[in-house]
Amino acid sequence: MNLISQLLSRPALPPPSKQRRGVQIKSTAEIEVMRQAARIVATVLKEISELVQPGMTTADLDAYAEKRIREMGAVPSFKGYHGFPASICACLNHEVVHGIPSRRKLIRAGDVLKVDTGAYFEGFHGDSCITIAVGTVSPEAARLIEVAEGALYQGIEQVRPGAYLLDIAGAIEDYVKANDFSVVEDFTGHGVGRNLHEEPQVFNFRTRELPNVKLKAGMTLAIEPIVNAGSKFTRTLSDRWTAVTVDNALSAQFEHTVLVTETGYEILTDRT
Repeated sequence: MNLISQLLSRPALPPPSKQRRGVQIKSTAEIEVMRQAARIVATVLKEISELVQPGMTTADLDAYAEKRIREMGAVPSFKGYHGFPASICACLNHEVVHGIPSRRKLIRAGDVLKVDTGAYFEGFHGDSCITIAVGTVSPEAARLIEVAEGALYQGIEQVRPGAYLLDIAGAIEDYVKANDFSVVEDFTGHGVGRNLHEEPQVFNFRTRELPNVKLKAGMTLAIEPIVNAGSKFTRTLSDRWTAVTVDNALSAQFEHTVLVTETGYEILTDRT
């Protein structure tokens, strides 16, 4: 989830420590807790990717995710966050982000399904998103998913002490555009830790909107490019959460929680 402009000043539920301003450097002990939170998220997403099949609903996946997060001793980060009613965001096809799971949302063969979730464990959050090809998808959909995942790793490869946020953004933007897709600019990545959304904003495209922060060891970032097959523009539905593409084109998203290490990076939500 990435409603940065609205969310940086408000804590996730259950209430963690008071939000501290500025980019937070995590201690060795804090990083170890974040590894555990991230491992829970990775486990849940891997399991969902293996169990999803046509005929299920997005509400089925939400119930499964909440059950598994709680079984592993954590709390769903998203549920109740600014009124969001579920433990996952589930988006189908032209839905971009923040889709509310529903028993009326039936998953069908050929769908492009995005599942985003977070876990709050011992005071820290992990956050990750995957896109799942349900059954056999169209060649365009398969390529979109491949490029969206590739864009994530292009961005992650830039992470190291001394690099800058716009190194990540530029690598993502260049890769997506070289593959003739568009980067969504309405939503960005973010810092993550004691709060689900922390500074800094992690852009997926070059911008002068915010300071170009230099990366330091101990930073933890949620990097999450969103890639559209058509226009980069989105609109929000009447539920005030679900964003969709303006032209009904397909959308794909991948996200990892990434630690800046002394020599490079560690993907905390790695599912392998």
